Amino acid sequence: MKPILNDVHSQLNETEVLQVVRPRTLSELQEIVNEAKEKKTPVSVAGGRHAMGGQQFAADSLHIDVTGLDRVLDTNPVKGLLHIEAGADWPKIIAACHAMQTETGKTWGIRQKQTGVDSVTLAGSISANAHGRGLLMQPLGDDIENLTLVDANGEVVFCNREENEELFSLVIGGYGLFGIIYSATLRLEPRQRLRRVVDVIDLDDAMNAVYRRVEEGCLYGDFQFVIDSDNESFLRRGVFACYKPDETEGVEPDSTSDLDPATWLKLLKLAHEDKKEAFRLYAGHYLNTDGNHYWSDTMQLSTYVPSYSDFLESADKENPASSTKETLVIGEHYVPKEQLLAFVQKAREILRSFDTEVIYGTIRAILRDQVSYLPWAKEDFVCIIFNLRTSHTQSGLERTANTFRALIDASRESGGSFFLTYHRSASVEQVEDCYPKFRDWLGLKKIYDPDEIFTSSWYVHYRDAFSQKDSPAR
Repeated sequence: MKPILNDVHSQLNETEVLQVVRPRTLSELQEIVNEAKEKKTPVSVAGGRHAMGGQQFAADSLHIDVTGLDRVLDTNPVKGLLHIEAGADWPKIIAACHAMQTETGKTWGIRQKQTGVDSVTLAGSISANAHGRGLLMQPLGDDIENLTLVDANGEVVFCNREENEELFSLVIGGYGLFGIIYSATLRLEPRQRLRRVVDVIDLDDAMNAVYRRVEEGCLYGDFQFVIDSDNESFLRRGVFACYKPDETEGVEPDSTSDLDPATWLKLLKLAHEDKKEAFRLYAGHYLNTDGNHYWSDTMQLSTYVPSYSDFLESADKENPASSTKETLVIGEHYVPKEQLLAFVQKAREILRSFDTEVIYGTIRAILRDQVSYLPWAKEDFVCIIFNLRTSHTQSGLERTANTFRALIDASRESGGSFFLTYHRSASVEQVEDCYPKFRDWLGLKKIYDPDEIFTSSWYVHYRDAFSQKDSPAR
């Protein structure tokens, strides 16, 4: 029987593959790619399997699981560089940084990682060009010194900003389509002690609050908004938590997770059943932690329970006969900061008109990406993230897709964009408008991988959609 794979979060990408292989060395990885090329077998690749739009799976592909490639290869404690196999997840990367303590006692740490989940690989994070909560940071590609890949010919290729620079820019934010990332050298920064600063504020003041916090020296921060669409404060009011360097003597940073799994699940359940109470408890928790101290790296780790949907289903005691599967689907939208209020007003109207439930949402900042060939952060943007409650029925899936398309149009009207691979709801016109270099990117894919060895359901969907649009009418 062929293996059937699915993504962890949305669980909407069930895909039958030919085989799953888990290489443990560079030579094994090369052998796998070479054999696939000889047999003309398409290859898909994944690590933590958290991508939701089909970028990590392809039907009848040879699926490479990179999580067996997680060794530290080299360190430079003087310059703060960590060379590590790219199948390593973030807890392992952070531990490797801590082992790099210098003669002066300085400890290195990561600059950023994506929030919400930790058990995802460095390769996956680079392929998505992920971002964290930095107030003045570009996406993750800015933290990458160099990459070592296995290309479509099974050859090992080194690339950075000077050597094979085009390929370097294509692989960062390239969704695994231009080569398999074997290893990466990550730029680190000294680990810092931070103090959390928490406010509950209105969105009207949010951008001014960001500027104030940046001027005060805060390095990280985000805004978690009200998710109750019946509340006048829907999307407009939220918890604004920032992190400021603080070297107060005698204060030991909290090394524990903010929310233990039981509390995390309780809040998630309330977000489905009693959104007002969920926000009250969430805001209360954060306000109670105002002034707490954290390390700049471990502060970025998150609580995530992969079996959350099973928990919610089993907890639905009032409707035990219900067998409809529900999960969360993420959409991320970008607008210039001066358009934030206008976009949020449109989003309020869209979500209410489609009767679409937001279970969790946040607003963050990002600086213009100067590394990736196909940047989602084309300018300095505000990032608005929605986790939408999605029933696994035709009507439920259509509602979520229509909602995302409307939100994409709203971000386009605001001079913004959206993240490409959280779903496949965006039309060709929407992709083309938000990613003007997308056609050129598809062309470069055929140059670097003419036999399309590296593929995915997401890639095939948009390759064919663009091809169909370009074909002359018959």
